[in-house]
Amino acid sequence: MTESFKNLWHPIASSEDLQYRHIFQGQLLGRELALWRADDDFVNVWENRCLHRGLRLSIGQNDGLELRCQYHGWRYANRSAGCTYIPAHPVDAPARTICNRTFPSVERYGLIWSGEDPVGELPEIEALENSETLVLRSISVNAPIELVLGHLANYRFSITGDPDNFTTTSRNFLDERSISLTATPDGGELTVVFFVQPVDSNRSVIRGALCNNPLGAERLRTLRHHNEELSRLRDMVELEALDGPPLEPMVATIEQVPVSLSEVETPSGRKAPLRVKVLRKWVTAEDIVGLELESIGEPLPTHQPGAHIDVHLPNGLVRQYSLTNAPGDGLLYRLGVKLESDSRGGSEFLHETAKEGDVLAISEPRNNFPLRRDTVKTILIAGGIGITPLLSMAQTLRKDKLDYELHYFAQAEGHLAFPEILRKLDDSVVLHLGLSPDETKGELAVLLAEYETAMHIYACGPGPMLEATRHIASDFGWPDEAVHFEYFQNTIELDSSSSFEVSLARSALTLEVPSGKTILEVLRDNGIALMSSCEQGACGTCEVAVIEGEPEHQDVYLNDSEKLAGQRIMTCVSRAKSSHLVLDI
Repeated sequence: MTESFKNLWHPIASSEDLQYRHIFQGQLLGRELALWRADDDFVNVWENRCLHRGLRLSIGQNDGLELRCQYHGWRYANRSAGCTYIPAHPVDAPARTICNRTFPSVERYGLIWSGEDPVGELPEIEALENSETLVLRSISVNAPIELVLGHLANYRFSITGDPDNFTTTSRNFLDERSISLTATPDGGELTVVFFVQPVDSNRSVIRGALCNNPLGAERLRTLRHHNEELSRLRDMVELEALDGPPLEPMVATIEQVPVSLSEVETPSGRKAPLRVKVLRKWVTAEDIVGLELESIGEPLPTHQPGAHIDVHLPNGLVRQYSLTNAPGDGLLYRLGVKLESDSRGGSEFLHETAKEGDVLAISEPRNNFPLRRDTVKTILIAGGIGITPLLSMAQTLRKDKLDYELHYFAQAEGHLAFPEILRKLDDSVVLHLGLSPDETKGELAVLLAEYETAMHIYACGPGPMLEATRHIASDFGWPDEAVHFEYFQNTIELDSSSSFEVSLARSALTLEVPSGKTILEVLRDNGIALMSSCEQGACGTCEVAVIEGEPEHQDVYLNDSEKLAGQRIMTCVSRAKSSHLVLDI
């Protein structure tokens, strides 16, 4: 029975059970479920456990965009159930593999439907399809589903709600867990459909839906009538169940979330397992287009503020773009792309060739610019198109009611991207328009003049602006770990003339890195797969730990103290000052 039921759609709650900012605890086939309605009306049906310590998510907090576990504060995103934040590790973006198990959901006939692995579409129920349905109060019964259905076949009800005026009914079993009862008094017709939810082997829930929704006193009388009759039925069923044989409880299988995204090679040699369609394209500022990308197939993976994706273009180029999405806004990915005057075909393609309806290959989100949420104040500094990752951060900080300021430096008002998002951020946005480089430095000096413990800076924009921010912050006593930055591109002149050896501690290989080749290229030539993104020393994706040797840093990702420590290296651009490096690979 359990196996056949796994492929059916089951009603597991009523629509009224899922109020905004509330979490409903359900159960189906022995599995506990956490159900919650997000502010965008999407109904989430998840395994009712936090992936950290297994605490029930149903006693957590629904803020309309994310679900927060009450134990250690782990947060999970609307729709994808991916972990977005771990308070114990505020510096790190949670791995994409930290993702709760989700189940499909459909809202129809005033009920929420789901299942372990339902096959096909939810069947239409003719009697309820074109009517104002009245959902009856659910009744829990300590009895197996077959016994409950057997008694429901003899259920009789009154159209008027008068218990002394029961009508003759016709009965029709719709399937192995639902029955339709129809009364036909005086030439009229009224149908009630009962669904029996198999909670466990010896526990069920009766969920009823009446094909009309009476008003006023008649509605109340109808609800009371069915509640009384179903309560009597429950008492009879439970008495009979006591005489039956004991049943083994259903045991739900707790499985790791399956990874169903295919690993597809692209002309660049890098992976782009996701396929998305350009849902919308519009001009959001001068020389900047906005793009909204929706998934083709699987739901989009969870992202955190500061994340970016690789976009693999049909012309063979790969470009990185930050996600501007607010927390919990996971139905699509939203990008801002600036047309570069010296474009080599990336931004030019997305501006002039890409159109709505086109399919693009993208990577999963990566985050080497994660946002901390344990700060007393956060200062966000954006230059031009550098606003994109900071928009996601600002919306997150605003949602969490954390103190922050967003300072947006741009040439003029027409260059301000995503004004519709900026308006929602209200007075937290400070605009700095038309400033010269020296005037920009002066403004930055005012912003960063007073450092307090647990304050943090996040800056993204042109290289000279980021260099000025870092130096000014250092002059005013900001520690390196409080200053976070993301470059558009590497501003350092690269020198690949040296040659050296690298030993891979975990792979027991020693490889020669010749002049003109990067560590990353040599690793790939020898079958060592290493994740990368920008491949110019700006994003931090290809970082590995250094066990021995002295790196020659040529990246803009690491700060000065990190470079001085010599414990990490960006394999796409950095090299070795010593003749030999030992890497933790």
